[in-house]
Amino acid sequence: MLLALGSAVAGAALAGPGSGVGQASSHREAPLIAADPQVDNTDLYAFTSPDKGKSDTVTLTANWIPFQEPNGGPNFYPFAEDAHYDINIDSQGTGKPDLTYRWTFRNEDRRGEKTFLYNNGVVNNLNDKTLLFRQHYSLQEIRAGKKPVTLVADGIATPSNVGKASMPNYGRLRNQATQKLPGGGQTVATQAADPFFLDLRVFDLLYGGDLSETGHNTLNGYNVNTLSIQVPKSKLAFKGNAKRNPVIGVWSSTERRTMQLSPGKQTPTGKYVQVSRLGNPLVNEAVVPAGLKNAFNALPPSEDHNQPKVVAKVLDPELPKLIQGIYGIPAPATPRKDLQEIFLTGIAKAANGPLAVDLNSQLMNLDINKKRFVPAEELRLNMSTPVTANPDRLGVLNGDFQGFPNGRRMGDDVIDIAIQALEGATPGHLIQALAAGDGVNGPGVPFGTTFPYVALPYTGSVNQAG
Repeated sequence: MLLALGSAVAGAALAGPGSGVGQASSHREAPLIAADPQVDNTDLYAFTSPDKGKSDTVTLTANWIPFQEPNGGPNFYPFAEDAHYDINIDSQGTGKPDLTYRWTFRNEDRRGEKTFLYNNGVVNNLNDKTLLFRQHYSLQEIRAGKKPVTLVADGIATPSNVGKASMPNYGRLRNQATQKLPGGGQTVATQAADPFFLDLRVFDLLYGGDLSETGHNTLNGYNVNTLSIQVPKSKLAFKGNAKRNPVIGVWSSTERRTMQLSPGKQTPTGKYVQVSRLGNPLVNEAVVPAGLKNAFNALPPSEDHNQPKVVAKVLDPELPKLIQGIYGIPAPATPRKDLQEIFLTGIAKAANGPLAVDLNSQLMNLDINKKRFVPAEELRLNMSTPVTANPDRLGVLNGDFQGFPNGRRMGDDVIDIAIQALEGATPGHLIQALAAGDGVNGPGVPFGTTFPYVALPYTGSVNQAG
């Protein structure tokens, strides 16, 4: 069973880096969203909070605006004012959100015609007059069939990290920006070091055609914008009962209004339209072909099973064939029902797929109406899986069932898992010729041990990050 599950993970993860320069996980994965980085979802994480006293909570973290060079001033990297930044939770398996956490932003720009500077002195506190550009946000809890509830009416986002001279204690600013939530939990909008790690030379004939091009963390030095929320499991579970209904499906999405342009001005008009979406890592960028990527970004998960061209690419993915052509390693037989279970149904005996084990499908929830269940691409998390005391970056391959695809932790090394599992590795029995993987086993800077776990943003130029 571990081998089968590991193979499924491989199909998902090795598909990850994408099909074009400058893509990693879901960074710039589709033609339209690549031109609009302010609303480009990059990565999504969902995991039971691992620190002491937090095991009854789940942390959901979504990132936007990829490949931020730390010195990219003077305007740096604000969230868009005309967008909805959403993290969605499906607790019934319908592909529709039972709960959405929605952030919307507004700018406080006091520079006017006086200066071009982001700050005109040292910034020690979020309310310092030396910080000339601030972003305020509201956070709403939106439940199906109910009026939205405002959890944060006027939060302040941590600013972009201008540098050590301007912001000598960025951690203090982040702590000030972290908001307690009514009913328990906390949230923060902040810049962070990009937590995803891999060697992107995968594009050069899969690491040079002979695995000679490995060992360089391409994302080292780059930042992203992070929205993170930590809430009690009862907030997320169907009927508020995480014991009877422990499995949730999660995806992030972004909605934006049409922009009307005039000389020196842009005006948002019309309705909000979904322009970006992310559930499982590594789907849209490599499983979905280029001609379908924009459409996939606009779809709700509830419609995935009605898209035969997308489903066909899940059942018969491109990447294993590329590996076979370059390395001579036979691709697994198709159709890939294991990938269908990973991406569209979750893994459960009731899913009637090849991975006959109860892991992370909403079909495991005792109180749902199973007739309403539909296959939908979501990152599924079984909140009842105990926190691993010593997480293993290879997850299932080393017997750690808390990692991806059962949610996603920041330290899950999806590339190395993929390289091994796709070639038939079993727990404790790695393929030694590929044991080094891409040579990148963790992020450029360590993750934090408390909320929001993402590392503080880089401040040096990317070409000096190593």
